[in-house]
Amino acid sequence: MATEVDICNLALAHLGDDATIASLSPPEGSAQAEKAARFYPIARNNLLEMHNWNFAAKRGNLALTTNTLDQWDYAYVAPADMMSPVAIISPTSQNDYATRMSAGDTPGGITSNYAPTIVAGQYTPQQFAVEGEFIYTNQENAMLRYQAFITDSSLFSPLFVTTLSWHLASMLAGPIIKGDQGMAEAKRCIEMMQGYLSSAKQADNLQRDITIEHIVPWTSAVSYTHLTLPTKA
Repeated sequence: MATEVDICNLALAHLGDDATIASLSPPEGSAQAEKAARFYPIARNNLLEMHNWNFAAKRGNLALTTNTLDQWDYAYVAPADMMSPVAIISPTSQNDYATRMSAGDTPGGITSNYAPTIVAGQYTPQQFAVEGEFIYTNQENAMLRYQAFITDSSLFSPLFVTTLSWHLASMLAGPIIKGDQGMAEAKRCIEMMQGYLSSAKQADNLQRDITIEHIVPWTSAVSYTHLTLPTKA
């Protein structure tokens, strides 16, 4: 597991700097440590926002609060550690993208003498809006899947660590090397970061295997033993 110091030293190595940082909090006093301590949290937070990383994924019930907006039915308090929301989830969801159908989900004009048999989920994305510290949605008793603000580097995946080290190196290149050479090094580091970022995203996506199935209620999702069709007037 890489520490913050490990990641900073790796970034310095990318720049060909032989210095070794021993401490970031507080910085040990070297110019490299002071610059690394300044840019590391910025680089980390930038990278966290570039993808919905599974190591940063959380979910939980939202706390209801007073709703002051007419266009939404409910207002909730955003989690204190939320970096970005991913999905609003119904408490009756079978998974992150579907809710069970109810007996009322029948075609218009058709009535049934028997309750429908539920055989599949119905794809129902839940709309939401984040404004300040609040999350607005039409979902009652909402659950939230979100990206948390992660500072514990021991949770980072190996490819995330490598990507972060190159991203940090691109930020340190100018202050440490300076001039045209520093700009050239920053550009090289950005290119390396982008390559590793693509690999990190691909590897992270393999941690989830979810097939979103859009099922229309009146096709295969409900079966009936008796139907009464409407008659024309």
